Order: sequence, then structure tokens, then C-alpha cells
Amino acid sequence: MNNSTVNFTTLETSTNYTTQSIASLKSLDIFLYSIGFLFGLPTHSYIIWLIVRGTGSGVSSEFFNLNLSVCEIANSLNGLISVLSVHLSSLLTLSNFLQGVGITGRPLFQCLICVERYLAVVHPVTFLKYKPLRYRVICCTAIWIITLGSCFVCLIILLNIMVAYPWFFSLQFLLYLSIQLFCLVAVLRALKQSGPGEKRRERKEENHMKRRAFYLILITTGNLVIIYVPLIITGFFSIMMKQNILPLWIIGVVCYVLAGFVQPVLYLHRAGKLSCLCCS
Repeated sequence: MNNSTVNFTTLETSTNYTTQSIASLKSLDIFLYSIGFLFGLPTHSYIIWLIVRGTGSGVSSEFFNLNLSVCEIANSLNGLISVLSVHLSSLLTLSNFLQGVGITGRPLFQCLICVERYLAVVHPVTFLKYKPLRYRVICCTAIWIITLGSCFVCLIILLNIMVAYPWFFSLQFLLYLSIQLFCLVAVLRALKQSGPGEKRRERKEENHMKRRAFYLILITTGNLVIIYVPLIITGFFSIMMKQNILPLWIIGVVCYVLAGFVQPVLYLHRAGKLSCLCCS
């Protein structure tokens, strides 16, 4: 999501928006994506460094988080490219291409993390079977291929058939949100169930593990709601009204950029590095 998210040509020809409003939206985009780049790039670079160093659970257990951080770095760089494309129109094609990283890559890796926690709680045998690193590599490779395809689709849509763009991202976000909500409800149900014949101490330890997984999925799903629901609403309003609605786009862009910092803060908290950063 960047300046190309809104078809400014359409806005300028519409009587509902003034040139001043369009300029304000561009200025807000520049401000938000500058923040996303200045804070997102070093934060996710630090997370990658921690994972590679083996801080926390190691590379194998944090492989999905590693790929998510790489995806977020690409998203942060796209924010910089988006800002520069205001003055360098030659960068607009690259910015449109990288749209697929934010639309498909980021939510897919978030879904993958939630599905992993869901399997660990609800289907522990299946989770142990597919726990080795090679299966994680296969899943991440598949997601990167899908993301690459999404990048090409974004490039084609934004350059040729802008009217299909709201459909493209709204339907994807609905799908990803549904997957995460399913994982959330399934883990919540598992929390209410206790296995027969379990000792009290074992049951307490298992419930603690289930609660941690539930809270992780809850935070990730809540983050996904904040990031994507405003954009879903904006997309469907644009489809029904057949025009861009400036206030909704502003809300969507603000939520998209600012809520993107929840995931790295969550990881730093789990790794025990957040308190160190606050104290230093």
C-alpha cells in the first residue's frame, strides 16, 4: 500500500475532492511511509540478527519469523521507494511491483505462524511430524513464490486495470483473516478441554503452553484486523460506490503502517530484549 493505492487521476477528476485534499493525502503517505522506513528497517534487521545469532528458540523454531522480518524489510524499503517515486516517476513501476509483498507476503507469513501454533496445540502429533526445518523451508519457499506472483499481478493491475485492485487485495485479506480466526477459535476450544487421566501438574503446564499459543494467535489476529479490516472496508466501498473515498483511504493507510510494528514488538518481548532496550 503506497501512493499508488489511490488512483489520484480519478480523484482529481472527481468533484468530491479538492486539489488540497489530494495533496494532504500525498503528504500523509510520505510522512507515514517515512516513519515505516526509519523505524521498520532497523527493527526488523535487529530481529533477523537475533534469530541468526540463535537468540531465543534458534533459527529452526523462528524460521517463519525470520522470513516475516525479511518480508517487512522489503515492505519498509517499498515505503522509501514510494516516497521517492513522488519526485522520481521512474520508481513507480518498482513501487507497484513491491505492492505484492505487503498484500500477500506479510499476511501469509502471519497466517503461517498462527497455523503453526494451532497445530502445536490442537494436533501436536502432526506438529511434531512436520517440525523439522526442511518442512518450514518448503512452506516459506511456496509463500515466496506466491508472493512473487502477487507482485507481478499488482504490477499489471495498477498499470492497466486499476478497477480490479480493490477486489484483488480485499478478497485476499478476507481469506487470511478467516484462517487466523479459525486458528484462534480452535485454540480457544482446546483451552477449555483437558485430556482424561492427566495429572494436575501436567495439565497445568499444558494449559500454560496452550494459553501462550492462544495469546500469540489473538495478538496476531488483532493486529491483522487493525491492519487489513479498514482496507477491506475501503476496498468494498470503492467497488460499490465506484469511486475512491478519501477519509477511508487515510484511515486504512494509517492503520496499515502503524499496526505493522506490533509483530516485531511481540517478538522482542518474547526474546526478552524489549526490557533491555527500554532500560538502555
